Amino acid sequence: MLSDLLHLARNIRAGFVLAREGALALVDPSVLPPAAALALRLARTIERPGAGKGGARLSTALTRLGPSYVKFGQFLATRPDIVGVAAARDLESLQDRMPPFPRAEAVRVVEEALGRPIDTLFADFSEPVAAASIAQVHKAHLRTTEGLYAVAVKVMRPGVREQFARDLQAMRFAARLFERIAPETRRLKPREVVETLARSVALEMDLRLEAAALSELAENTRADPDFRVPKPEWDLTDRDVLTTEWIDAIRLNDIAAIEAAGHDRVHLARVLIQTFLRHAIRDGFFHADMHPGNLFVDAAGRLVAVDFGIMGRLGLKERRFLAEILLGFIRRDYRRVAEVHFEAGYVPPRHSVDDFAQALRAIGEPIHDRRADEISMARLLTLLFEVTALFDMATRTELVMLQKTMVVVEGVARTLDPKLDMWRTAEPVVGEWIERNLGPIGRIEEAGRSLRTLAGVVADLPDLSQRAERVLAKLEEAAGRGFSLSPESVEAIGRAEARRARWSALALWTIAALLALHFLS
Repeated sequence: MLSDLLHLARNIRAGFVLAREGALALVDPSVLPPAAALALRLARTIERPGAGKGGARLSTALTRLGPSYVKFGQFLATRPDIVGVAAARDLESLQDRMPPFPRAEAVRVVEEALGRPIDTLFADFSEPVAAASIAQVHKAHLRTTEGLYAVAVKVMRPGVREQFARDLQAMRFAARLFERIAPETRRLKPREVVETLARSVALEMDLRLEAAALSELAENTRADPDFRVPKPEWDLTDRDVLTTEWIDAIRLNDIAAIEAAGHDRVHLARVLIQTFLRHAIRDGFFHADMHPGNLFVDAAGRLVAVDFGIMGRLGLKERRFLAEILLGFIRRDYRRVAEVHFEAGYVPPRHSVDDFAQALRAIGEPIHDRRADEISMARLLTLLFEVTALFDMATRTELVMLQKTMVVVEGVARTLDPKLDMWRTAEPVVGEWIERNLGPIGRIEEAGRSLRTLAGVVADLPDLSQRAERVLAKLEEAAGRGFSLSPESVEAIGRAEARRARWSALALWTIAALLALHFLS
């Protein structure tokens, strides 16, 4: 009960800041239940005069609330199905920039993590060169037989784990309350959203896992001539410290510097799109934070990515789904795109394939009436997810993350080449994957995987039959004497009902108090 009150207090504070900065203006009251719409109108009465417009209000509020909420806002930028397309687009500009903590604190973290004095680890160790909500980066040099070797040292922010843990618990509480008050929002899976954020943050807060992601991506792309990642220094990496090769290169959004260095902008745009699609479709493992600050071009003209805290994964089913829908739209085969949704189990079978194909045609045909350089693949995926919601397609977090990354990647590519033909650029990658995985060779490999699975099931049959016999015996015994609840279960149900009654009373008194304050003022 005390912990729930603490979480409620934190959420009330967060709600106050959101209301004060005008972020609640983004919520459409017409889709809310009457009580929630009334609460929204009351909350907006404390809106600060002169608050910003649109998503800028939400960005300002989240920045005021601190690092956990900035990270949450960046995560929500990948979920337009929850916050809306306009707000998600505005949240993309939410910068994960925090004041740096002192160099002395960073030195202490490094020495504790690596177990040696800083002077024995590095020839020098700079002041912070970049700072974010979870960690900050320092430039340092290693002593080698060939001279000094520049490295980037990422250091975890002190106390950040405890702060995130507190805020995530408050977010979990808010998600549960949200589902209870507005059951119709369960399709958006707010609790699952918070848990996905929690998992993402947990991965980001172990820098060894980021080094592992970097290593996996390097292994996947070792034969790709136009892409590379920095090399991790495993001996100088721990949970709170990540050391990698320092990248001396040009940011992809520095167009003047790219042209001055003689790089081919059109070629770079094509490489960026094809690289991302290869990672997603070929490897099923992609960099999910490919904004311009994390993308560079080196002196050899190769694309270089940094910062691997947020990665996306796609299973074989999701990769097939993505490849087939892209190829289907390229070839205007809307029925096949519809069939893929049903085959993957994303759209419930109670709907009509023909009706769904008709809805997809409404997305695809306008695209083919435009010039190639006017067609946005990211926009297509956004419209696709909007339409699938009408056919009860459950939210697929990994696909939405892919779609939002596609939005960012396409935006960067079009700054390099405004006339980029997305479809002609994507078709070789998509077509090659489909030919390889859905053609004769792919069918043979799929049959081999099925045989291995079947062999495993056959090997487990004796054990499964024994367990089935035990379960049936227990069911027969229970059915004979009836099913009963233990005293502990009865007591737990009573406590839950009492807690629900207390919260309902508290909610009613809060609404009454707000109404009284509103009319008195």
